[in-house]
Amino acid sequence: MKKKLKILEYDAYLTPFKEDLMARAENLERAKWRMLGGRTLGEFANGHHFYGFHKTREGWVYREWAPNADMLFLMGDFNGWDKRRHPMKYIGSGNFEIHLTEEDGLEHGSRVKVHVCAGGKSFDRIPLYIKRVVQQADDSFDGEIWEPEKKYRWKSGEFQRNTKEPLFIYEAHVGIASEEYKVASYAEFTRDVLPRIQKLGYNAIQLMAVMEHPYYGSFGYQVSNFFAVSSRFGAPDDLKKLIDTAHGMGIAVILDIVHSHAVGNELEGMGKFDGTSYQFFHEGERGEHPAWGTKLFNYGKPEVVHFLLSNIKFWLDEYRLDGFRFDGITSMLYHDQGMQSFMKYDQYFSPNTDVDAVVYLQLATELAKETKKDCVLIAEDMSGMPGMCIPVKEGGIGFDYRLAMGMPDFWIKTLKGKKDEDWDLGEMWHELTQRRPMEKVIGYSESHDQALVGDKTIMMWLADAEIYTGMSRLVQSHRVDRAVALHKMIRLVTAACAGEGYMNFMGNEFGHPEWIDFPREGNGWSFEFARRQWSLVDDELLRYGNVREFDEAMVELLKRKEFLGAAVELVLHDEMRRVLVFRRAGYLFVFNFNAHEDWVGKVRITDESNVEIVLDSEWKKFGGWKEDGDGEVKCRKVQDRISVEVDVSKRSVVVVRAA
Repeated sequence: MKKKLKILEYDAYLTPFKEDLMARAENLERAKWRMLGGRTLGEFANGHHFYGFHKTREGWVYREWAPNADMLFLMGDFNGWDKRRHPMKYIGSGNFEIHLTEEDGLEHGSRVKVHVCAGGKSFDRIPLYIKRVVQQADDSFDGEIWEPEKKYRWKSGEFQRNTKEPLFIYEAHVGIASEEYKVASYAEFTRDVLPRIQKLGYNAIQLMAVMEHPYYGSFGYQVSNFFAVSSRFGAPDDLKKLIDTAHGMGIAVILDIVHSHAVGNELEGMGKFDGTSYQFFHEGERGEHPAWGTKLFNYGKPEVVHFLLSNIKFWLDEYRLDGFRFDGITSMLYHDQGMQSFMKYDQYFSPNTDVDAVVYLQLATELAKETKKDCVLIAEDMSGMPGMCIPVKEGGIGFDYRLAMGMPDFWIKTLKGKKDEDWDLGEMWHELTQRRPMEKVIGYSESHDQALVGDKTIMMWLADAEIYTGMSRLVQSHRVDRAVALHKMIRLVTAACAGEGYMNFMGNEFGHPEWIDFPREGNGWSFEFARRQWSLVDDELLRYGNVREFDEAMVELLKRKEFLGAAVELVLHDEMRRVLVFRRAGYLFVFNFNAHEDWVGKVRITDESNVEIVLDSEWKKFGGWKEDGDGEVKCRKVQDRISVEVDVSKRSVVVVRAA
C-alpha cells in the first residue's frame, strides 16, 4: 500500500500528479538504498574527513578521487615542486593516497598541487578538498595546507538562533563592504559592518562569495574550490571570527551556497580534474550552462552526490554556520535550466525535469537538518516548483523558505514603465500575497541582482540623477521628496506582507546611490563601483540617514515574534483614491499612494483599548514633516461596531496598533 502524501492535502491542483509525487518519494528511497548501505546521511557525507589533507601522528595523509587517472603525484614548495618525487598509491575505486612523515617537510602553510597522469597526458590540478587556495603574483593559483597548530577558539559557544523570531536577512558581500577602493576583508567586515547590522536590527546575515572563485566579478557564483574560503578576503580563521562575533551579537550567519554549477576552469577548478569532462559533470551540451558558461553537475552519480553532501556538512561543522541559501535551483531542476515561463503544473512533472537533481536537493535538505536541527534553508527558485518548502516526509523537497523573486521584478517593472498614478494596486496586492499553500517565503523589494550594472536600485529608479544633487537636507527637490517617500513605502509594504521573512541587500536600506560594477577590463579595473559609501548615511546633512532610520524602525516593528507568522487580511483597496489597507497580527497598515491628496478614512477594528499610531513615514526622523511620535486616531463605536479614523498624508504610510 502506498503511503499518503500530505502535500496532496495542501494543494488540490497537485491531485492529477499524484503518481509523479509518489515517484519522487520512491526515487529518494532508491537513492538512499543505493548510496547509504545502512548508514545515516550524516555518516555518508563525511568525504571531507577521508579525502584531502589530514594530520597524522607520523605526519600527513592525503587522498584524492580521480577514477580516470593512471598516476597521481603530490608536489609543492615542500619538495621544490618536483612532479615525480612523491607518487600516490592507488587504493581502489578510483582513489589514491600518500602518507608523509614530518621529514618530508609538508606543514601548515605549504603550497601544493597534484600532478595527474591520465590517457597519455599529464597536468597539474588543485586538490579537490583543499581548505585554502591562494593567488600568486602571476595570477595562477595554488592550494595551501591549512592546519594551524593553534585552532580557532570559539567564544560564543553553540549559537542557537531565536526560531520564534522571523528572519530579517542582511545580504552582504565582504569584498565590497568597505568605502575604500579595494577588496575588503573578513576582519574589516567584522569591525565595521557587523555593528551597523546589529544596530539596524537584522537577525541574520547572508554572506555571498565565500566559496573560492577565481574571478572576483562573478559575485562568487562561479565556484572553483568548494571547501576553500575565498582567500582574497582573508584566512579561514578570519571568517570564523566574523561568524563568532555575529553569534555574540545574536545574529545568525547563512552561506550563499552554489551547488547548481561550477566554473569550468581546469587549472584552478574542478574541470577535467582526472582528464575527463564527466568525472563530476555531464558530458557534451548537457554539461554546459548555455547562459552562464559554467559546468553542470551530474546529480545521478553517487560520487558527485557524496562530494556535494560532504560539502554541506563541512560548512556546517567547520564554520558553525546557521543555514544556506541555495543558489540557482531553477537551473538544477530542469534539463533546459528553467529557460521558460512556468504557467502550468504539468511543466513541473514533464520529461524536462531532472529527477536526479530533485533527489539531490531532498538529500541536501535532510542532511542539513540532521546535522543542525534549526538549520535555515532558503531556495532561490524562479520556477515555483510545488513542494519546494514542504518537508520531505510530506512529499516536498524540504526547504524552509523560498525567495519571493517575483516581487523585485514587479517593483522594477512598475518603476520603469508606469507613472505613479497608473500603479495597479490590485496587481501589487496579488504579487505581495501570492504563495503556494503551506509554503513560507522571504520577501524582498531588491537584492544584489537589482544593484548590478545593467539595472538600477529602487532609489536610483526613483531619484535618477538628482540622487547626486538633491539628497542634502538644505536643498529642496520634489523628485527626491518623492523618491524618499516611495522608497519607504515600497520597502514597508514588501516587508509587512510579502513573506514570512524579509531580506535587504547591504546599503539598500539607506538608498545607496551607486550600482555595483566589479573591477574588470571594461572599466579599467576600477573599484569606483565595487564599494559601499557608508559616509553618506553617516553625514547628518544628507537624507540617507532618514531612510536608514525608517528601515531600523520598520525592522524593530516587524521583527516581533507574532508578526510575520500571522495571516494577512485585506481591509480596503481603493484604486481611485490610491489607498491600500491591510491587517496583520493586530496592526493596521494604511498606505496612501496618492501623490496629491491626504486620506482620512474609517477602518473597522475589534478592540479600542490599545489603539495608537506606532509608525508614520512622515515623522521628521524619517525625513517627513510631522513631529516624531505625532498623530492620533479617533475611535468610534456604533452599536457593536468599532471603527478607527486614520489621517494619512499623501505618499505615506501609517501603522496603527489596533489589537
